[in-house]
Amino acid sequence: MGGNMARRLVDCGYAVTAVYDAHSENATALAKEIGAKHAETLAEVTAAADIIFTVVTDDAAQLSLFDEAGNNTDTLLTSAQGKLFINCATISPKTHVEVERRAQAAGAATLEACMASSIPQARQGTLYLMCAGAETDFARAEPILKTLSSSLRYIGRTGQAAQVKALVNMVMNINTAGLAEGLGLGEALGLDLDMLREVFSQTGAASHVLKTDGEDMQRRDHECYFSAAHAAKDSGIAWTLGVEAGLPLPLASAAKQQYERLVARGLGGLDKSGVAEITFKGRSL
Repeated sequence: MGGNMARRLVDCGYAVTAVYDAHSENATALAKEIGAKHAETLAEVTAAADIIFTVVTDDAAQLSLFDEAGNNTDTLLTSAQGKLFINCATISPKTHVEVERRAQAAGAATLEACMASSIPQARQGTLYLMCAGAETDFARAEPILKTLSSSLRYIGRTGQAAQVKALVNMVMNINTAGLAEGLGLGEALGLDLDMLREVFSQTGAASHVLKTDGEDMQRRDHECYFSAAHAAKDSGIAWTLGVEAGLPLPLASAAKQQYERLVARGLGGLDKSGVAEITFKGRSL
């Protein structure tokens, strides 16, 4: 995602001055492609730009970028006065709030820019972005975010965009698991799945997930755009929010368990459509 966002910004005339990746070879290749510096440390990234985007996998990774406790001598907070960090990962709301606190203590600002899109949309500049933080910081970032997004929405205070993103992914993951069960049962009953998908598309069973994942489930094509491991993680974020709010979420819990089963079998690298592999009768990978 981060690489394609950088490519899009360069295409639109922005100067991407530095790139960093925990997997150094990725940063080397991207830097060469777009004419940027391969930053070997986080501090080099902060020094090279006024606006810094972060795209990471989970809460621990996000917090490690903004270390302030002396556990990590390399941090984005080095000489960060006046910088704006735009954090795009799907992580817990409380982590966004904590990162904001750490950045403000260093004289910097943060903005959530949660993405409800996938890798192709990052390259095309058609991301759906949900933002949260101070309105002044959103206004500062808005021109560059419009370059990356076909739909840009300001949600509210820090943490609220992450809450909305968690609910988006919760519903998506429930839909995906439910679609796998519908198609799996249809196959077990001997129904033609091409016909069944067409009927689904014209009735109350229609969904965006049906468009993106239905045929993949049927054909067992699980090229990864949004991994099962991320589906498990994000379902967990939403489920935790439900616990904290005192609201039982039985469907979210069931979807979470399905994706956790997929990860436990070593299949977390499959696309979320791979949930069909533990749903369809007689399938095994």
